Amino acid sequence: MKLVLTCEHAFNDIPVEYQYLFRKKLAILKSHRGYDPGAFDLFKTLEKLAHFSKYQSIGRLLIETNRSQRHRNLFSEFSKELDKKEKCAILQKYYYSYRNEIEAVIHDFLSNGETVLHLSIHSFTPILNAEQRNCDLGLLYDPKREAEKELCLKFKKNILLENDGLSIRMNYPYLGKADGFTTYLRKKFKNNYRGIELEVNQKWVDENILNKELKKNLRHAVAMLIK
Repeated sequence: MKLVLTCEHAFNDIPVEYQYLFRKKLAILKSHRGYDPGAFDLFKTLEKLAHFSKYQSIGRLLIETNRSQRHRNLFSEFSKELDKKEKCAILQKYYYSYRNEIEAVIHDFLSNGETVLHLSIHSFTPILNAEQRNCDLGLLYDPKREAEKELCLKFKKNILLENDGLSIRMNYPYLGKADGFTTYLRKKFKNNYRGIELEVNQKWVDENILNKELKKNLRHAVAMLIK
């Protein structure tokens, strides 16, 4: 099994030419709305296991790489004011360049008869809209794709072998079939593509660094999954 590792919300960086859109919005950029704290740190931990890896270098509040092109939140409330020409330039430079490269790599692996596990790394805020999110890890997949379900169950088992005290939920705090990059790729690749989003509770994150033991647990669990 070939592991394709991605991280769509690694950073909150905004290119210089668009920073004026975020004047007096630094607090939002630094919050969970601007990026996924700890996600890039976990991505780096898992990267040596991957046959291909890529992360998005700019912030989601400029353009949301994990949304389809027609999604209403593709551009945030800060970047929606840009004109059509500027939006097209952002799409070409940051959105298509990122997604197209990953799609092409997956296509090549599948064309060579390989099975692909695409693991997309994310983190989530422990409290949203005054609601406590009550798990440590979430595994997101499409319930209609039996192979993804089986892979997630195996992944969960592997993680619990490392640490049976962790709370792991399926398709929580988001639905795996909701609009996203993996959802798009499932439509492109009907067979032998397994798209899983790994969501880590940010309570395990300190100063953008994920808990060392949890990183170790997840690295071992992923290694067992692809061997």
